[in-house]
This record gives sequence, structure tokens and C-alpha cells, in this order.
Amino acid sequence: MPKNKRPAPRKSSTPPEEKEEVLSQALCALALELAEQEDGDSLGAELRDKEQDFARLLRRYLNQQKDEILYGAIEQARYEDVGAYQLLRSAIEEAAGTVQLRREGAPALEIDAFAIPVFARSQGGLKLEQCFQDDAAYDALLQSLRSGGLESPQAKLVLVRHAYDLGEAERISYGQLNAMVREAAASLTEKKMSEAPALQRSIAGWSGPAFGAGDEAVELRFLLGFALKRADDPFYAIPAGEDQADAYFASRMERYRAWTQQYAPLVRRCLAGERALELNFLYQDLFFGAVQQGQAEHAMLAMMAELAQALQGQSAAQAAAIVGPADSGGSMQLRVNLYAAPGGALLAASARPLDLGCDLEAEVEDVRDALATLGVQAVSVARRFDAQGQPEDVVALPAQ
Repeated sequence: MPKNKRPAPRKSSTPPEEKEEVLSQALCALALELAEQEDGDSLGAELRDKEQDFARLLRRYLNQQKDEILYGAIEQARYEDVGAYQLLRSAIEEAAGTVQLRREGAPALEIDAFAIPVFARSQGGLKLEQCFQDDAAYDALLQSLRSGGLESPQAKLVLVRHAYDLGEAERISYGQLNAMVREAAASLTEKKMSEAPALQRSIAGWSGPAFGAGDEAVELRFLLGFALKRADDPFYAIPAGEDQADAYFASRMERYRAWTQQYAPLVRRCLAGERALELNFLYQDLFFGAVQQGQAEHAMLAMMAELAQALQGQSAAQAAAIVGPADSGGSMQLRVNLYAAPGGALLAASARPLDLGCDLEAEVEDVRDALATLGVQAVSVARRFDAQGQPEDVVALPAQ
């Protein structure tokens, strides 16, 4: 008599991409619930449970490198609710770049990935083969992060011996960065050398334009590092009071400014050896925050270069500009129309990405300040630009 065979398990008929979409929708819905709570104590234990579920899901998807779910949830939140979008994106970025390490009988540790964006101006551009060839400069630069007050004196640090260009930085996903942080933690806590495939994969090579020997080049690079410290290190503790917190961040900013002045020569040696190099630093931040800073400033410089070229042969003092938001295929942009004179011929139109939920007034002021450096003083703001690029509800800004 033949034995009964165990039935083969039924294969799921749901394609993986549809499962990921369902999980993205669930994560987005949870973020929306959390964002709608104006008072963190309003739901008591129920709200805390949801916050814990939210954090647990983020850790799971990051550990499993389920980037499709995370990016899908952010994209859905973009169209659902600004608050949910900002909460979800911020939480994912922080969870991707910060890992808690707990060991029995030992203090809790935390490691995060930070980056320093820097613009390098040179003749002929940076050369990849010249970067981080000076061992003494690298060692001194790593030590300067502690001695200069950027990181705790008790923190263990590692700095990647590579200057990432914007393309490389933008290709690092949430899951990949989380894996890189864990690899860095292993290298800083284990005595034996460990492999770092995610970190190695992140160094893909520069993809920017090639410059001739006599060309003046301005290039964006990111110095990427990892800081391992006790979770209760008072160096990183933000005071509870608003005034005290403001003073804490002002002090950090002042230390950073001093560091950029004192240690810029070390950065130059790491990037270009003995070649002449002019450096302009943006603020040190957690990895994704630093990348967003770099993206915004890079886009601003590209916009101003385009407008400066349009002004050649024109009187900047007579020119006028209208600034305002515009919809470009579902994504928002900040657009500038440049005219030969108020009400005159259009010289150029340029735009850069505008993040959802940003401070539009501050963004307009940044563009206005940049236009002033070109000599353009007559600036107006539009409520929006229509699909044909025409400004609506234009209001002239008072003279600065």
C-alpha cells in the first residue's frame, strides 16, 4: 500500500512586487497615524505601542535591505500627507544611519554614519588617484574630529579613505547604508579584520565631468565617517530646554567653523596632495542630511551658473527676476525667470528641486541672496508658475 505523500506547499500567486506594495501601504498608514497625533501622550499606551511597531518595522526592513518597501512608503506618503512624509523619511534616514549595540553586562553603544560635504575649486579638477595618498594627513584628519570638538573625545572613529562624489553618495540606499554602519561597528568592536562588502560596493568611482588641465573646476565631495560611542555619552546629549538646546547647537556650529579653518589644509592634502585647492565646507550632518545639503547647494550653483551665463552682455543692474514654485511632472521645483528688465524680454528660465514641506519663504530668500551676488536686485515672488512657465500672482519684494 503506497504511503500518503505530504502535499506540496501551495505557491503564493501574489507577485513579490505586489507584496512589497502592500507592506509599503501599511508602513505609510502607520506613519500617517503617528503624524496625526499632535500630543504624544494623547493615546497613552496605544500610541507608544504604535511607535514601537513603527520602529520595529523600520529596523526589520533595513536589516533585510528591503529598500523597495521603504522607498515605496515614502513615495505614497508624499501624496497622502506632508506630515507623514516628513516623519517617515526622517525616521528611515535616522534608523538607516544609526545602529544601537547592546551587549550583556556592558553599556549600550551607538554608532552612526556622518558626512562632511565640501566643494573643491581647482585648476583641472580633482584626480581620484591623488585622493587619500598621504597617510600622515589621513591620521591627523581622523584625530582632528575629536580634538576639534566635532566628535566626543571618547568616541571611536573611522573615516573612509575615499572622497565620494555626488553620484556615489546618491546611489547609497537606506539598506546599504545600514549595512555599512554595521560593518563599521564590526571593525571598531572586533579585534580581527572583517569584510565590508557594502562599504566596498559604495565606492563605485567618480562619474562627474572630465576637466582639462586649464579648466576651473568646482566639485562636490563627501567625507564619510562612522562614530562609535556610548549611548549615554554626555557630549551628544541635547539639553531639554529650548534656550539651552539653541546654545548647544550654536556651540557645535562654532566648533565646526573653527575646525574648517584650522584643519582645511589637512583636507586639502587628503584630496589633492600638494596641489592648490580652495575648499568651501557645508555643515557636518548624519549621512542623508549631508547629502541633501550637498544636493541643494549643488543645484543652486548650477542654477546661478545658468543665469550668470544668460546675463553676459546684459546689464545685471537693469535685470529683473521672478521666483516661485512650479510643478514638474508631480515633483515640485523652485523656478526663476530672468528678464532683461522689469516687464522685458525673458533671458532665461532655470529651476531646482524643491523638497516637500520645506520653508518656501526661506528658499526664496536664499535664491534672492544668490541673485544679488550676480547684481540682480529687482526680485519678485510668484504664488506659482503655470504649466507654460508663466508666473501667477506676482508680488515685488522690497529692496534689500
